[in-house]
Amino acid sequence: MIQAAYTFPSSFLWGTATAGHQVEGGDELSDWYTWEQMPGRILSGHVSGGACEWWDGRWVEDFDRAARAHQNAHRLSVEWSRIEPSLAVWDDSAIDQYRTMIDGARKRGLEPMVTLNHFTLPQWLAERGSWTCEESVLWFERYVRKVVSELKDLVKIWITINEPNVLIYGGYVSNEFPPGLKDIRSVAPVLRNLLRAHSAAYHAIHELDAQAQVGIAHHYRGFMPRNPASIGDRWLVRFKNRNFNELFPQALINGHPHFLIWQDDIPQARGTQDFFGLNYYTTEEVAMDWRNPLNSLKPGGYSQDADLSPSGFLANSPQGFWQALKWAHQYQLPIYVTENGTEDPDDGFRRNYLAQHLHQLWKAVNFNWRIKGYFHWTLVDNFEWERGWTQQWGLWELDEQTQTRKKRPSADFFSEICRTNQLSSEMVLRYAEQVFDDLFPPRGASELLT
Repeated sequence: MIQAAYTFPSSFLWGTATAGHQVEGGDELSDWYTWEQMPGRILSGHVSGGACEWWDGRWVEDFDRAARAHQNAHRLSVEWSRIEPSLAVWDDSAIDQYRTMIDGARKRGLEPMVTLNHFTLPQWLAERGSWTCEESVLWFERYVRKVVSELKDLVKIWITINEPNVLIYGGYVSNEFPPGLKDIRSVAPVLRNLLRAHSAAYHAIHELDAQAQVGIAHHYRGFMPRNPASIGDRWLVRFKNRNFNELFPQALINGHPHFLIWQDDIPQARGTQDFFGLNYYTTEEVAMDWRNPLNSLKPGGYSQDADLSPSGFLANSPQGFWQALKWAHQYQLPIYVTENGTEDPDDGFRRNYLAQHLHQLWKAVNFNWRIKGYFHWTLVDNFEWERGWTQQWGLWELDEQTQTRKKRPSADFFSEICRTNQLSSEMVLRYAEQVFDDLFPPRGASELLT
């Protein structure tokens, strides 16, 4: 039996990622809380409710779990609606609570990575047009200055905005997120305001703390042509890459956002990333529908032989993760994998997924690409946006009714990876035996590959 290990750099950050609205609970002043109360918005009529009760203090036990599992970092977010519950009205007690939480992470050896906007907005801003409102840029900068000035001694890694492309698609194209405009004409002004907001936040953070590291968590969705011989399918892959994956990061390089026929010039956006945050989950197949081309713009599907998660929500595509890392590397910045994971209540699929994706991550590290850390989504089952409580993404299982946590085997698997700073054949054999030969090919297969 082969005995080997894929080793990561000694300074590598290993952690999990969470988002405030999904774990804190009880924030009735956000647009997402209002959205959840509307019939038909959330699958099965679910609401976030108390979520994982972090705002009531259960972050303590969950951070203890992360620390005992040898994680050395944690990505979390602060909720704008808690800090500024009404326009220009600040709640310093909320700042104090976040300070206690972040200090608690540090005391447990967890380096905090803090996201300033993870999808949600204060309800007062939603009532003024959400991100279509031009004043949102000034208000976001003011909020960022408030948070960073209060927490800069504890936080050195900041993410301004999480997945702006998903935010735009969900809230302004597909009607899955608030404000539910479903108007493609809103994309250009929202894109412009998000770029300006990020740029203003970036410069403000560096003004307050010159040593801070600031970036964005970019969502990369892999696209493959259903029929590689089809000109239409190949064109659709390029179209989706350009207008979904490339839309935001390219604008941060050249200051020229470009969506369909719309173009703009935002010079202050150029060079406003100190690192590249990469979120990757899956790769889909796309096919051109010549009878109704607009159908082609909807999310694609997966092949019949795809290795699907229990609900069929995503396909296990580690090669797509490699392509995502290769794509991020072209921006010539240090890379943090800010989200990667899968839903899986039974946990077998998750362990295979984790092993295969970390193998691809090691390949990138082995090429001396500047991969600085990996944040698994997520620590404990939580409220998954428009899908409510129907999917389980946590290393720890949660019963949302009783708030009981139960450790899954993948938590132990990830713990061993964090503790040893490597992915070993012995670990894979114990936790993900089905993919052992894929990661550690028999000697004969290895010789054939050389």
